[in-house]
Amino acid sequence: MTEKRLPVPFDLYIFFSTLLGIGFIPFMPGTFGTLAAAGVYLAIPDQWLNQTPYILYLIGILAVFFFTGVFITQKAELKLGHDAGPIIWDEFACFFVATLFLPKSLLMAIYCFAIFRVFDIAKPWPIRRLQKLPHGWGIMTDDLVAAVFTNIFMQIMILFYPHFFQI
Repeated sequence: MTEKRLPVPFDLYIFFSTLLGIGFIPFMPGTFGTLAAAGVYLAIPDQWLNQTPYILYLIGILAVFFFTGVFITQKAELKLGHDAGPIIWDEFACFFVATLFLPKSLLMAIYCFAIFRVFDIAKPWPIRRLQKLPHGWGIMTDDLVAAVFTNIFMQIMILFYPHFFQI
């Protein structure tokens, strides 16, 4: 006798890896995932981003986001395909790395958003190569490096042009 399985209304791994379904927007899903992250970033209280205990807490959360992302995106790509467009947990989680240790402002969120998207879409070396890592590692790692590149770029720009960023 064969066992009957009830249909599951949705897959939790797909639900979270598509950022509650935002990834199914038919155009620019990664951009919408990053936009969602920028909105959350702007909603984070300023003191969380400017005091050492909160920064350490934020770094811990980012690590959890990253490793959780490796797991859930790996599960989601089994059904959606390798690094499928709707999988946008990586853009969401890694945007916070792009803004880490930077002064919080709407202007900074806009610049980080734009630069992060450029690095994520253009995928300069070694980002494109990292995307080929197996399972969820490729999905998460290429965006993590794009976020680190964004952060380094913004730190350098602030160093040389602080007035441009109203600092």
